[in-house]
Amino acid sequence: MIQEKIWMEDLKTIYSQKISWKKLKNKSVLVTGANGMLAAYVVYMLWYLNECYGYHIRILVLVRNREEAEKKFHFIDCEYLVQDVCQELVVAGPVDYILHGAGNASPKAIGSDPVGIIRANTVGTMNVMELARKKGTKKVLYLSTREVYGKLSAPRGYLEEGDMGVLECHEKRACYPESKRMGETICCSYRAQFGVPYTIVRIAHAYGPGMKIREDGRIMADLISDLVNDRNLVLKSNGTEERAFCYGADAVAGMFLALLDGAEGEIYNIANESEPLLLKDLAQKLVSFFPEKHLKVVFEIPKERNELYSAIGRTRMDTGKLSSLGWECRVNLEEGVKRTIESFCEKNNE
Repeated sequence: MIQEKIWMEDLKTIYSQKISWKKLKNKSVLVTGANGMLAAYVVYMLWYLNECYGYHIRILVLVRNREEAEKKFHFIDCEYLVQDVCQELVVAGPVDYILHGAGNASPKAIGSDPVGIIRANTVGTMNVMELARKKGTKKVLYLSTREVYGKLSAPRGYLEEGDMGVLECHEKRACYPESKRMGETICCSYRAQFGVPYTIVRIAHAYGPGMKIREDGRIMADLISDLVNDRNLVLKSNGTEERAFCYGADAVAGMFLALLDGAEGEIYNIANESEPLLLKDLAQKLVSFFPEKHLKVVFEIPKERNELYSAIGRTRMDTGKLSSLGWECRVNLEEGVKRTIESFCEKNNE
């Protein structure tokens, strides 16, 4: 199958990076929000270590939708925790590592369920850290976002992990970055009070096979959806905003590196800043990657700005801290987009 072929190639790419994989041997690993794109990549990687290298990892996946999870992980020997992360987490036996990815970043969800987003990032994170405290977990990896940086009064060329700007707490979108900030603080507080070890990754604009492209609202998801469905690519702005996108396999390699080789209590940026593009140029590039589709870029600009999208201008992220551990991006935009589109060809899993 095309999709399985792409996944296996990606897993080999992730494994080839210099990461202390052996720390996971015979360990128990919990992945929250496992139906999400990056968290699913993590589950597949744990399976790959078991299948190809005999790591004997106990894989625990926390999801709200078991049916969706069983479609994704039907070939994987894993244990399901079917619940909301905001409920108390009860797990039999040890939990050596936790990768906490539960939460929603979709603009559609931000518009329809802002309270739910806040609960997942705060109450959910407290539940994860409380489980880690009880189990003596070796480390929790908290998946955060570049949006926690907010708006810096005098931004330099690149955002470093120690930078911090202002967030407007009364904006409609504030539920997401404000609660992600609090999630980071919860991790820090559990370490300070109870000695729970953690590492944080702040991820920027990841995409790839397994991403949700149906009614998501994020720009890459919407453009990929147009391509998959042979529609003209629609921009809802003049396209002068700048973005840079990181392929999922590269992001997940960075996540595992931070978990297994990153310093306890530290934060690491994950982003691919090698190909920054204006959105109008991005859309045109995507069209050019698939000339056989005969698509074009069209603009459907609403009269009023959609407040569910961040109005903060982009500042590039400094990834030197993670790179010093050996991380590098290996998949460029053209290859990543083509692999993503190809993964949808055999079975449209919108």
